Amino acid sequence: MVAPLALFSAATAHALLLLFAVPHAAAFAPASTRRARVGVGPLFSAPPRRREGQGQVTELPDSLDDAARTAAECTVNLISETGGGPAIRCRVDFDTTVGDETFTVLKASTEFCQKYLTDLSYLLVPDFMRERQAEMMRNAEAGALLRRLQEDEAEGVDPDEWDEKGREAALETVRTGGRRPWEGPTVRVYFPDEGSAALARRDWTGPDGVPRCVAMSSLGGMGAQGQDVSKDVAAVFFCPRASESGPLEGVLGDMEARTDGAYVASILINPVLVDMSVTGFGMAGRLLRERLIDGLVNVYYLRTLPWGALTRSWPKDFGVWQEDEASEGGYRLIKALDVMPSNPEVEDIYDIENGLQDAPKEGFGLLNAIGDFAQGMMRM
Repeated sequence: MVAPLALFSAATAHALLLLFAVPHAAAFAPASTRRARVGVGPLFSAPPRRREGQGQVTELPDSLDDAARTAAECTVNLISETGGGPAIRCRVDFDTTVGDETFTVLKASTEFCQKYLTDLSYLLVPDFMRERQAEMMRNAEAGALLRRLQEDEAEGVDPDEWDEKGREAALETVRTGGRRPWEGPTVRVYFPDEGSAALARRDWTGPDGVPRCVAMSSLGGMGAQGQDVSKDVAAVFFCPRASESGPLEGVLGDMEARTDGAYVASILINPVLVDMSVTGFGMAGRLLRERLIDGLVNVYYLRTLPWGALTRSWPKDFGVWQEDEASEGGYRLIKALDVMPSNPEVEDIYDIENGLQDAPKEGFGLLNAIGDFAQGMMRM
């Protein structure tokens, strides 16, 4: 007989948490279900309104779960800003390796990506949240029936034909966790190659894996060929590399050409799309940056440093934090910026704050500007 405590898993607890933490998830439904397209506005429009949170400093996350949840919320907040316009393109950068190259970017980002996909899916596909509630209800009812039958047997009551059929159905429900095939909207994640996609299909599924409304494909091999992508509301590209830039552009073109209004976002997680060994120097690399990188909105950014961290949650400002045992949480803010600082600027901020360098009268000086230009050329 199945133990009652076995009826609930970690995934069930997570779904309940999301249920109460995001009571208005339907507000983030795809454009086709909640927004009407608007016509062309007047030639001279009013200045853009100030977004809630704009000008505020981004706080450091409390945990990996908090970072993933915040990243997902920032993504859907940006989607809601489009007002029925074309699908957004954005990026999420999460790097807590502090330069440690023991693991690849893909391996180091795996746990964050799973949690981000889970939170994002529940926000973008509110119908799946309701399906999860129905699953838990079916599971609970099956467990109650099995307990009743167990008590009847203990009292010597012989089960009738209907009880036997109910027992079989209840055992099957408990075995599957009350899950049924999902045929609604999907969030599709693209892996760099078919090998990593196959590993994710093995390791990311099941009761404690990503929601069943997440579909998995790859940019290498056959990719999503032969798969039904008409129900996709968003595409998440997990650690795309320069060698996958061609297939990535193909997927973006196909999905963003849809006219049904259901597709709302293209999201790149930890992209590494410019590589000198692949794109080379000069025009090819620059054109690739213009097509795929320059237009991406940083909806979430977290990079740990040897002495602190740099973070940003859209639409808040970037915050440069330094470790400080005397401060609450172990970190203190040393600089807030409305644009992402370059690596030399981040180090200058730290040096100035700690008296290792004199503060420039304006900006960060000509030498740093030249350094940024050279760094940009090297990335080409």
